[in-house]
Amino acid sequence: MNDIDFILNQIKINGNSANLEGMARFGIRFDEAFGCNVPFMRKLARNYRGNHDFALKLWKTGIHEARIIAFLIDDPKMVSDAQAERWLKDVKSWDICDGLCGNLFRKKSFAYDKAFEWSRRKEEFQKRAGFVMMAVLAVHDKEKNDNIFLNFLDRIEEESYDERNFVKKAVNWALRQIGKRNYKLHKSAIKTAEKIKLQDSKSARWIASDALREFSSEKTKNILIRRSSQCR
Repeated sequence: MNDIDFILNQIKINGNSANLEGMARFGIRFDEAFGCNVPFMRKLARNYRGNHDFALKLWKTGIHEARIIAFLIDDPKMVSDAQAERWLKDVKSWDICDGLCGNLFRKKSFAYDKAFEWSRRKEEFQKRAGFVMMAVLAVHDKEKNDNIFLNFLDRIEEESYDERNFVKKAVNWALRQIGKRNYKLHKSAIKTAEKIKLQDSKSARWIASDALREFSSEKTKNILIRRSSQCR
Protein backbone atom coordinates (compact mmCIF):
# COMPACT_ATOMS: atom_id res chain seq x y z
CA MET A 1 0.00 0.00 0.00
CA ASN A 2 1.48 3.36 -1.05
CA ASP A 3 1.33 6.49 1.10
CA ILE A 4 -1.69 7.99 -0.67
CA ASP A 5 -3.69 4.78 -0.31
CA PHE A 6 -2.63 4.52 3.33
CA ILE A 7 -3.76 8.05 4.17
CA LEU A 8 -7.06 7.75 2.32
CA ASN A 9 -7.72 4.38 3.93
CA GLN A 10 -7.05 5.84 7.39
CA ILE A 11 -9.40 8.72 6.64
CA LYS A 12 -12.16 6.37 5.54
CA ILE A 13 -11.94 3.89 8.41
CA ASN A 14 -11.68 6.63 11.05
CA GLY A 15 -14.52 8.77 9.71
CA ASN A 16 -17.58 9.54 11.79
CA SER A 17 -21.01 10.33 10.33
CA ALA A 18 -21.92 12.33 13.44
CA ASN A 19 -18.94 14.61 12.72
CA LEU A 20 -20.21 15.10 9.18
CA GLU A 21 -23.52 16.31 10.58
CA GLY A 22 -21.67 18.67 12.91
CA MET A 23 -19.59 20.01 10.04
CA ALA A 24 -22.76 20.78 8.09
CA ARG A 25 -24.27 22.58 11.09
CA PHE A 26 -21.20 24.80 11.34
CA GLY A 27 -21.40 25.74 7.67
CA ILE A 28 -18.49 23.57 6.54
CA ARG A 29 -19.08 22.70 2.89
CA PHE A 30 -17.56 19.69 1.16
CA ASP A 31 -17.93 17.50 -1.91
CA GLU A 32 -16.46 14.44 -0.26
CA ALA A 33 -15.62 14.01 3.43
CA PHE A 34 -15.63 11.27 6.06
CA GLY A 35 -15.87 13.18 9.32
CA CYS A 36 -12.39 12.75 10.82
CA ASN A 37 -11.52 15.10 13.67
CA VAL A 38 -8.64 17.58 13.50
CA PRO A 39 -6.42 15.94 16.20
CA PHE A 40 -6.53 12.70 14.21
CA MET A 41 -5.56 14.49 11.00
CA ARG A 42 -2.70 16.30 12.74
CA LYS A 43 -1.46 12.93 13.99
CA LEU A 44 -1.61 11.50 10.47
CA ALA A 45 0.30 14.50 9.14
CA ARG A 46 3.28 14.14 11.51
CA ASN A 47 5.23 11.66 9.41
CA TYR A 48 4.88 13.69 6.22
CA ARG A 49 5.91 17.20 7.31
CA GLY A 50 7.64 19.14 4.55
CA ASN A 51 6.66 16.69 1.82
CA HIS A 52 5.60 19.09 -0.93
CA ASP A 53 4.97 16.52 -3.65
CA PHE A 54 2.82 14.41 -1.35
CA ALA A 55 0.85 17.49 -0.33
CA LEU A 56 0.08 18.21 -4.00
CA LYS A 57 -1.15 14.64 -4.48
CA LEU A 58 -3.35 14.77 -1.39
CA TRP A 59 -4.88 18.07 -2.49
CA LYS A 60 -5.75 16.65 -5.90
CA THR A 61 -7.92 13.93 -4.33
CA GLY A 62 -10.53 16.59 -3.50
CA ILE A 63 -11.30 14.84 -0.20
CA HIS A 64 -11.86 17.33 2.61
CA GLU A 65 -9.63 15.64 5.17
CA ALA A 66 -6.88 14.97 2.62
CA ARG A 67 -6.78 18.65 1.79
CA ILE A 68 -6.43 19.55 5.46
CA ILE A 69 -3.48 17.16 5.75
CA ALA A 70 -2.05 18.68 2.55
CA PHE A 71 -1.79 22.19 3.98
CA LEU A 72 -0.50 20.81 7.28
CA ILE A 73 2.42 19.01 5.64
CA ASP A 74 3.32 21.22 2.68
CA ASP A 75 6.69 22.98 2.67
CA PRO A 76 6.10 26.76 2.55
CA LYS A 77 9.40 27.24 0.73
CA MET A 78 8.07 25.15 -2.16
CA VAL A 79 4.70 26.85 -2.48
CA SER A 80 4.53 29.07 -5.55
CA ASP A 81 2.23 31.97 -6.27
CA ALA A 82 0.55 29.80 -8.92
CA GLN A 83 -0.07 26.99 -6.42
CA ALA A 84 -1.55 29.40 -3.89
CA GLU A 85 -3.95 30.74 -6.52
CA ARG A 86 -4.85 27.24 -7.71
CA TRP A 87 -5.56 25.94 -4.23
CA LEU A 88 -7.50 29.02 -3.20
CA LYS A 89 -9.79 28.69 -6.22
CA ASP A 90 -10.59 25.13 -5.09
CA VAL A 91 -11.75 26.29 -1.65
CA LYS A 92 -15.43 25.80 -0.88
CA SER A 93 -15.35 25.93 2.92
CA TRP A 94 -14.28 28.38 5.62
CA ASP A 95 -12.22 25.80 7.52
CA ILE A 96 -10.06 24.98 4.50
CA CYS A 97 -9.73 28.70 3.74
CA ASP A 98 -8.63 29.51 7.28
CA GLY A 99 -6.34 26.50 7.51
CA LEU A 100 -4.56 27.35 4.28
CA CYS A 101 -3.95 30.92 5.39
CA GLY A 102 -3.06 30.14 9.00
CA ASN A 103 -0.85 27.10 8.43
CA LEU A 104 0.74 27.75 5.05
CA PHE A 105 0.21 30.98 3.12
CA ARG A 106 1.05 33.35 5.99
CA LYS A 107 4.58 31.93 5.97
CA LYS A 108 5.22 33.10 2.40
CA SER A 109 6.91 36.34 1.35
CA PHE A 110 3.82 37.14 -0.71
CA ALA A 111 1.53 36.98 2.33
CA TYR A 112 1.00 40.73 2.72
CA ASP A 113 0.51 41.34 -0.98
CA LYS A 114 -2.00 38.50 -1.16
CA ALA A 115 -3.90 39.87 1.83
CA PHE A 116 -4.53 43.09 -0.10
CA GLU A 117 -5.10 41.37 -3.44
CA TRP A 118 -7.51 38.72 -2.19
CA SER A 119 -9.47 41.19 -0.08
CA ARG A 120 -10.52 42.86 -3.36
CA ARG A 121 -11.80 39.65 -4.97
CA LYS A 122 -15.51 39.10 -5.60
CA GLU A 123 -15.52 35.35 -4.88
CA GLU A 124 -16.64 34.66 -1.31
CA PHE A 125 -13.81 32.47 -0.06
CA GLN A 126 -11.10 34.27 -1.99
CA LYS A 127 -12.22 37.53 -0.43
CA ARG A 128 -12.46 35.86 2.98
CA ALA A 129 -8.89 34.64 2.54
CA GLY A 130 -7.65 38.22 2.22
CA PHE A 131 -9.05 39.16 5.60
CA VAL A 132 -8.07 35.88 7.25
CA MET A 133 -4.51 36.62 6.12
CA MET A 134 -4.72 40.01 7.81
CA ALA A 135 -5.92 38.38 11.02
CA VAL A 136 -3.31 35.62 11.18
CA LEU A 137 -0.46 37.96 10.20
CA ALA A 138 -1.50 40.34 12.99
CA VAL A 139 -1.20 37.45 15.45
CA HIS A 140 1.89 35.64 14.18
CA ASP A 141 4.20 38.21 12.57
CA LYS A 142 5.61 39.83 15.70
CA GLU A 143 8.26 41.93 13.96
CA LYS A 144 6.26 43.69 11.25
CA ASN A 145 5.96 47.46 11.30
CA ASP A 146 2.59 48.91 12.34
CA ASN A 147 2.14 50.80 9.06
CA ILE A 148 1.10 47.73 7.10
CA PHE A 149 -1.62 47.00 9.65
CA LEU A 150 -2.84 50.59 9.46
CA ASN A 151 -3.25 50.00 5.74
CA PHE A 152 -5.15 46.81 6.51
CA LEU A 153 -7.55 48.89 8.63
CA ASP A 154 -8.34 51.00 5.58
CA ARG A 155 -9.23 47.87 3.60
CA ILE A 156 -11.35 46.61 6.48
CA GLU A 157 -13.32 49.84 6.54
CA GLU A 158 -13.79 49.75 2.77
CA GLU A 159 -15.13 46.20 2.70
CA SER A 160 -17.22 46.09 5.87
CA TYR A 161 -20.46 46.48 3.89
CA ASP A 162 -20.24 42.91 2.53
CA GLU A 163 -23.23 41.02 3.94
CA ARG A 164 -21.99 37.52 3.15
CA ASN A 165 -21.54 35.64 6.41
CA PHE A 166 -18.12 34.16 5.72
CA VAL A 167 -16.77 37.49 4.49
CA LYS A 168 -18.11 39.72 7.25
CA LYS A 169 -16.85 37.32 9.96
CA ALA A 170 -13.36 37.42 8.46
CA VAL A 171 -13.46 41.23 8.23
CA ASN A 172 -14.47 41.32 11.88
CA TRP A 173 -11.73 38.84 12.82
CA ALA A 174 -9.07 40.93 11.08
CA LEU A 175 -10.24 44.12 12.79
CA ARG A 176 -10.21 42.47 16.23
CA GLN A 177 -6.78 40.90 15.86
CA ILE A 178 -5.18 44.11 14.62
CA GLY A 179 -6.78 45.98 17.51
CA LYS A 180 -5.20 43.59 20.00
CA ARG A 181 -1.69 43.73 18.53
CA ASN A 182 -0.47 46.74 20.54
CA TYR A 183 -1.72 50.00 22.06
CA LYS A 184 -1.12 52.09 18.95
CA LEU A 185 -3.08 49.76 16.71
CA HIS A 186 -5.71 49.31 19.40
CA LYS A 187 -6.42 53.04 19.29
CA SER A 188 -6.49 53.06 15.48
CA ALA A 189 -8.74 49.99 15.32
CA ILE A 190 -11.24 51.63 17.69
CA LYS A 191 -11.36 54.68 15.42
CA THR A 192 -11.87 52.43 12.41
CA ALA A 193 -14.67 50.54 14.15
CA GLU A 194 -16.38 53.78 15.09
CA LYS A 195 -16.30 54.90 11.45
CA ILE A 196 -17.56 51.52 10.27
CA LYS A 197 -20.46 51.72 12.70
CA LEU A 198 -21.72 54.85 10.90
CA GLN A 199 -22.10 53.03 7.59
CA ASP A 200 -25.59 52.30 6.30
CA SER A 201 -25.03 48.56 6.42
CA LYS A 202 -26.25 45.87 8.81
CA SER A 203 -23.02 43.97 8.29
CA ALA A 204 -20.87 47.01 9.06
CA ARG A 205 -22.79 47.78 12.23
CA TRP A 206 -22.38 44.19 13.44
CA ILE A 207 -18.65 44.15 12.63
CA ALA A 208 -18.09 47.42 14.47
CA SER A 209 -20.24 46.65 17.52
CA ASP A 210 -18.70 43.23 18.04
CA ALA A 211 -15.16 44.59 17.71
CA LEU A 212 -15.77 47.55 20.03
CA ARG A 213 -17.22 45.22 22.64
CA GLU A 214 -14.11 43.04 22.52
CA PHE A 215 -11.76 46.05 22.52
CA SER A 216 -13.24 47.26 25.81
CA SER A 217 -13.16 43.87 27.55
CA GLU A 218 -10.88 42.99 30.46
CA LYS A 219 -9.46 40.14 28.40
CA THR A 220 -8.28 42.54 25.69
CA LYS A 221 -6.84 44.93 28.28
CA ASN A 222 -4.83 42.06 29.75
CA ILE A 223 -3.61 40.97 26.31
CA LEU A 224 -2.38 44.51 25.56
CA ILE A 225 -0.63 44.76 28.92
CA ARG A 226 1.12 41.44 28.35
CA ARG A 227 2.17 42.28 24.81
CA SER A 228 3.40 45.70 25.85
CA SER A 229 5.61 44.17 28.55
CA GLN A 230 7.02 41.65 26.03
CA CYS A 231 8.17 44.49 23.76
CA ARG A 232 10.25 46.22 26.41
